[in-house]
Amino acid sequence: MPQDTLKLPELSLVLLIGSTGAGKSTFARRLFKPTEVVSSDTCRGLVSDDENSLDATNDAFDLLYYWVAKRLKRGRLTVVDATNVRAEDRKAFVALARQYHCLPVAIVLDVPESVAADRNRQRPDRAGLKPHVIAGHRRLLRQSLRTLKAEGFRHIFHLRGVEEIDAVRAIARDPLHNNRQQETGPFDIIGDVHGCYTELCELLGQLGYRVEEEPVQDARDLGVRVVRAEREADPSRKVIFLGDLVDRGPASPQVLRLVMSMVRDGLALCVPGNHDMKLLRYLNGKNVSHTHGLAETIAQLEPETPAFKEQVRLFLDKLVSHYVLDGSRLVVAHAGLIEEMQGRGSGAVRSFALFGETTGETDEFGLPVRYHWASEYRGRAMVVYGHTPVPEPEWLNNTIDIDTGCVFGGRLTALRYPERALVTVPAHQVYAEPSRPLHYNPHRPSSLPGDAVAGAESTPGATAQQHDDLLDIRDVTGKQLINTRLLNTVTVREENAVAALEVMSRFALNPKWLLYLPPTMSPTETSELPDLLEHPAEAFAYYQRQGVARVVCEEKHMGSRVVVVLGRDEAAIQRRLGVVGEGLGKCYTRTGRNFFTDSELEAEFLTRLRDALTAAGFWEKFGTDWVCLDAELLPWSAKAQELVRSQYAAVAAAATAALPQVEAALATATARGLAGAAELLARTSARREAATAYADAYRRYCWPVQSLADLKLAPFHLLATEGKTYFDRDHAWHMETLRALSLAAPGLLRATPYHVVDLANPAEIEAATDWWLALTAGGGEGMVVKPYDFIPTTGRSLIQPALKCRGREYLRIIYGPDYLLDGNLERLRQRNVKAKRNLALREFALGVEGLERFVASQPLRLVHQCVFGVLALESEPIDPRL
Repeated sequence: MPQDTLKLPELSLVLLIGSTGAGKSTFARRLFKPTEVVSSDTCRGLVSDDENSLDATNDAFDLLYYWVAKRLKRGRLTVVDATNVRAEDRKAFVALARQYHCLPVAIVLDVPESVAADRNRQRPDRAGLKPHVIAGHRRLLRQSLRTLKAEGFRHIFHLRGVEEIDAVRAIARDPLHNNRQQETGPFDIIGDVHGCYTELCELLGQLGYRVEEEPVQDARDLGVRVVRAEREADPSRKVIFLGDLVDRGPASPQVLRLVMSMVRDGLALCVPGNHDMKLLRYLNGKNVSHTHGLAETIAQLEPETPAFKEQVRLFLDKLVSHYVLDGSRLVVAHAGLIEEMQGRGSGAVRSFALFGETTGETDEFGLPVRYHWASEYRGRAMVVYGHTPVPEPEWLNNTIDIDTGCVFGGRLTALRYPERALVTVPAHQVYAEPSRPLHYNPHRPSSLPGDAVAGAESTPGATAQQHDDLLDIRDVTGKQLINTRLLNTVTVREENAVAALEVMSRFALNPKWLLYLPPTMSPTETSELPDLLEHPAEAFAYYQRQGVARVVCEEKHMGSRVVVVLGRDEAAIQRRLGVVGEGLGKCYTRTGRNFFTDSELEAEFLTRLRDALTAAGFWEKFGTDWVCLDAELLPWSAKAQELVRSQYAAVAAAATAALPQVEAALATATARGLAGAAELLARTSARREAATAYADAYRRYCWPVQSLADLKLAPFHLLATEGKTYFDRDHAWHMETLRALSLAAPGLLRATPYHVVDLANPAEIEAATDWWLALTAGGGEGMVVKPYDFIPTTGRSLIQPALKCRGREYLRIIYGPDYLLDGNLERLRQRNVKAKRNLALREFALGVEGLERFVASQPLRLVHQCVFGVLALESEPIDPRL
């Protein structure tokens, strides 16, 4: 009876096989998406403008292979619409399927020669086709039917005649066994057990499960069951076992009973380990060596019933190489899995998941040297694996090895997902001696037993730090599309990336310090008030239009914007940042450059700041040993001394020296009644007064820095501590938290004055405006107006995180001495802040994203991608005076 539905693997390479005129294109159009079908005729047309041009065949198939490869690389089902009747033609496609770890499928459309000939006669472009062509195709097709399976096709559908072809009404796409993307967790992922039953029960207890005995009433009962210990426990939570359940340990059968019971009851998933598969081969009657603990497992299974052994055999035989979970966010495999193999199915995928990849060499212990795939991993999914015992689980490029060698006297470890929390229990004893010392690290030059380094307690993050020493230039060059939580995708143009690379490679700090670069800030829209370019009314009006109820107005210090990354001690910096021998912190500028050029002053500053945090009880209050602060460091001249001398002072000196002489000459000319001299004199007098005001403006922010006593740090954002960012706290919380901290070191720290303003209250708006007028009249720079919430949104849109409102006199420094003179101010009122605001939003999104990635222990390259992006955006052609 004809089939009405063909079942195909969801990721497969489908070859339609049939003579010309067999109806392959019609079949493909009817049952597959247009984007899934790659046609040889279409490729001929693309390269030659003629779908029947036989002399374009070679070029057409070059294009077809490229097209198919790109689709398979992206994990898309692909249908090849060509005759495919020659074995040598199919060979290339089978090789592509193997290269991209997907399954080749053959659908044979076998129609009589007369039907094919009649169809070709009805097509104007095929009317002249010779009869021997179809006959030749039919002959090759019959030969192919005998060889398809041997060629590597796992699924073969032979549709005989028009009736069977037309009877197919649908294609069913079967998910691969490893596809569990719909299961979102939470999960408790447990590393290699190796027969350590007692430790496994203790670990399950800590995870919130209870192990109970189960009555054995027939051969199917396992004698043990696991339940959730508390009623309120999340019923969707599952355990995932990473394989290597057996060998070396004292109780492999008990471990098998427990795991099989949990999988049967839907409480657990399990992937196979290489030791489990070796046991399966033994149970299948294969000749295997009884080494590496298998002999102990065989002895422990000896008293078990044949029924139980058969249950074990069937259980192990059904285990899937790896699982892709939580919408492709999580991958679990015994030995890990590289990105291009995740969610794929092939012998190579299964081999990698079981054994990893070796270099072909052996180490000094006679064991294979494994290729350290995690050091080059760039995938989006978190990969949790075991197989290779490590003294401490360590995150590296969003992967983690949680085999902590319980059977060798280490610990049994579980990773809670998505919490990323580790739970461990110690081994009760050393059950087996490892062939290679547990603390041996093949990626560290000196790690043999007895070495000071090898014998020391492992420092979390050490492995990641070793592989984060160098960043790959390919991660930051060219056009970059950076995904962020706040703005989806931020684009960095290639030319901007080049400019950033120059700054970063020549002037910036060690990238490990650069957790965050602060975003630029847009000014308010232009004020229409006389003699004013900026006024708080425009800031308040903007946020009112955006639906913001309250804002925080903070005094804007005229200093240098800095980020301070500080540890409680150097050990904290080494542990968390992987920086060795560079002190207990850094204070750096918006472009990632070290603020201090005097190393002694820097050390004194950081030590004093650390002591202030200690005196304030900061470390204990926030449960951390490091902190990241956003601040202003005063005076401005501490960093800008050369800029003041060469630019601002030079302009003021030249103007105040020359303009009085010009003014005197013009006064003489005016007294003589020279036409136009009076007007020119008035303008020159105004320019002289403006030059004096200009000099007074920048001098307010300059004072000599001879020692630490001359520096003042004004922090205004507590950005991050261990395991936490503070973007979820409002600005008033930040102000009060840092004000309390400033009280611990009033000589070094300066609290930032601020006002909270209800935008529905005219009196509060007026009071804030008067405060700004008083600040700017006294020589202050102005104020920054921020929404009350740190991350401001209205509906789905991100709005400006801050607007700066600068005073009349301060803007002389920005726009020059003469900016208020007739004609100049009117021209400046034409400025457009739209591009600046767009830039500020993109940089803000990147800053938040980078710091959140760091706190989540994501790889340095992903943190640096955001930091580098902020620096690259700074080279966009936007008026720097805004």
